[in-house]
Amino acid sequence: MSITKETTARNPSVGADGGQSSKTYTPSIAETDAEFNDDFSDSPDFFQKLQRAQDPDFLNTVSYNELMEETLPSRRAVIDGLLGTGVYLLAGAPKIGKSFLVAQIAYRVSTGTDLWGYRVHGGTVLYLALEDDKKRLQERMARMFGVEGCDNLHFATHAGQVGQNLDKQLKNFLAEHPDTVLVIVDTLQKVREMTTEYSYASDYDVISSLKQLADSYNICILLVHHTRKQPAGDSFEMISGTTGLLGGSDGALLMKKENRTDLTATLELVSRDQPEQKLYITKNPESLVWELDHSETEPWKESSDPILVAVAKLVTAQTPRWEGTPTELVTALGLPDQSNRLTRHLNVKAGRLLEEFGIAYENKARHTGRRITLRYAAEISPQGDPRRCDGKTPPPKTSSQSSQPSRIVADGEEAVDFGLLE
Repeated sequence: MSITKETTARNPSVGADGGQSSKTYTPSIAETDAEFNDDFSDSPDFFQKLQRAQDPDFLNTVSYNELMEETLPSRRAVIDGLLGTGVYLLAGAPKIGKSFLVAQIAYRVSTGTDLWGYRVHGGTVLYLALEDDKKRLQERMARMFGVEGCDNLHFATHAGQVGQNLDKQLKNFLAEHPDTVLVIVDTLQKVREMTTEYSYASDYDVISSLKQLADSYNICILLVHHTRKQPAGDSFEMISGTTGLLGGSDGALLMKKENRTDLTATLELVSRDQPEQKLYITKNPESLVWELDHSETEPWKESSDPILVAVAKLVTAQTPRWEGTPTELVTALGLPDQSNRLTRHLNVKAGRLLEEFGIAYENKARHTGRRITLRYAAEISPQGDPRRCDGKTPPPKTSSQSSQPSRIVADGEEAVDFGLLE
């Protein structure tokens, strides 16, 4: 076990994305070979699994225990509680203000500024405004946000179709702008194949194609779409097309007005990863920006994790690196000897540890045993986060900024309650 003080960090800048940054430093050949040799297994089970993974006649399964032993990339949020990685729909009747809303989302994400009190994780945004021209875009953005813009909000008024050249166009843009977090398509109808008949299968396929791209690049693709005139028992059944659109998506936002001339609207959210919400919003008649009036339900917030709080006390700007075995980490944190449960807990919570406390977690199996490395990643980029227009890197949340952990007091001193490991 070792704790060292570093003046120059080798890791990349860390985006506020709820997961490990995709911009990792390039290790030396010796480091790469050492890690490969340490992780490589010559057991019969290893080769059997490898053969089965490549055989289409076998299912590639993983046991519960094997799943808990993996450290997997986190699904990052673009706007906490509203938009995450994957494909989302924004549906509503024509001409009720959907384009103004997505322009507002695009601007907020590109500048890294919060939307209606929801935390925004800034990055490059591509806005395909396929029903507009550049003059309309210019006038709309200037009226809403002024003439001082930024370079990481990109617009296009023409694009290809899903399954044809749109896929290549998006991949080329993402290759040129690897810090992209959000792609907005206004509207979906403009990029799908024109036909007089749509089926559940065709609707599901068009969403699946875009979802595969979104998941591969860990981004959000927000599709603007229309609703039908017919009322429905479930509001989301009003989305034009079959249920294949909603079924294939990761989430949907439904925008509704009582009367077309109203400045007020509701915005309902359903998602695979978040509780349902209903927001009441009002359009500012001067700037045309949508403002939050109130929410029907309070946004769900994950409770504080005392294990992560303890790790944040161990790895700080003053001691930015810790390395050792799981048993040594248990000792360093003052926990009961449950190293296996601790490492599995950190495997699951690695993205949150980075997001809230700026600490990157690595868990490697070596011939000499398993080694854990913890890095204080917030020290990595003194030049700032290039994904924000203002060039500033948002600092990690401190424990005081997060919801307070449960605590116990012994001998007049405060200590973290590690009930999670009991």
